[in-house]
Amino acid sequence: MQPLKGITVVTLEHAIAAPFATRQLADLGARVIKIERPGSGDFARGYDERVRGLASHFVWTNRSKESLTLDVKHPEAARVLERLVMEKADVVVQNLAPGAAARLGLGFDRLSRAKPGLITCDISGYGDDPERPGPYRDKKAYDLLIQSEAGFVSVTGTPEEPCKAGPSIADIAAGMYAYSNILAALLQRGQTGRGQRIDISMLESLAEWNSYPLYYAFEGAEPPPRTGASHATIYPYGPFPAGDGTTVMLGLQNEREWASFCDKVLQQPELAKDPRFTANFKRVAQRAALREIIVEAFASLSGRQVVERLELAQIANAQVNTMKEVWAHPQLQARGRWSEVATAKGPVPAMLPPGTWDTGPRMDPVPALGEHTEAILAELGYGDAEIAALRASNAV
Repeated sequence: MQPLKGITVVTLEHAIAAPFATRQLADLGARVIKIERPGSGDFARGYDERVRGLASHFVWTNRSKESLTLDVKHPEAARVLERLVMEKADVVVQNLAPGAAARLGLGFDRLSRAKPGLITCDISGYGDDPERPGPYRDKKAYDLLIQSEAGFVSVTGTPEEPCKAGPSIADIAAGMYAYSNILAALLQRGQTGRGQRIDISMLESLAEWNSYPLYYAFEGAEPPPRTGASHATIYPYGPFPAGDGTTVMLGLQNEREWASFCDKVLQQPELAKDPRFTANFKRVAQRAALREIIVEAFASLSGRQVVERLELAQIANAQVNTMKEVWAHPQLQARGRWSEVATAKGPVPAMLPPGTWDTGPRMDPVPALGEHTEAILAELGYGDAEIAALRASNAV
């Protein structure tokens, strides 16, 4: 049996943060009922058409869910939603605008009085706790904006220009913390019988991920510099050109590796004792001079020859892969990490979620908009005539 089989999640979600969290709950077997706006649905459905006419973001974050269309501002739809939560939900997740869920009658205080075991998870840009609103509570928040507010952009990029991360890491960070907090709340409910409110902030999630750059700048110290694809505070650790025009990514972590690198890769064993480079902080300070030495040593070698020397010296290294190369990565292929999911446009490949468990992850279809509306309404006891009336009133 899948770990979360029997758990029902009702989610009012859009974009990435909440859908990523709930998709992972679905991976573990939870029933996830996604509430979408009639006619348009989650606006992430319209981001692009890169996956056989479907949006790449939506396909990634919405497999194994049921789509129920409800105009939650319509009185009849609001009653459907309340019945769904009261009769079916173990967890309610939402990433609407701050305060919107409470205005819809979905605030934790109100719901928990009627259903003490209910868990709610509110995901927002800056936090949605009414007791600790903070001055940014109502400020709009998107991934790039949070990457900027959290300081991530300031330490990412080149000396000349800051950059954002390619993936939506602020959304992903918030989604991961929502996911882990919901799992913890379910465990606690199993012990106490009571639910709880979870308040997830994208800013706080990414600020936590900033980890060492924050401590590096502790007590007013200078933050780590932007160094492109190289590590800001460990050297040599980053990309280096080989003589054939290829790029090799390598990383050294300690003095044993530094000595081996000088001897077996650069074939300059005396360099290990050069007083300019005898400790990591010295190598960082002398980054330009050391890079010149390494580039000169690699100039007569192909990328393959550099990697062969690095492997012999047991120095960590990697290829700078394109997305096309990741699709065909031999390690992902050998470990059987690819599966597929069904969509309205036919089956598409999907990576299995990291980790393993006996029954394996759930990999059910990506839902079409409103695909499960009638079935869920019937499950709640609505007859054909009532469903037709709801449709006629544009409530669903």
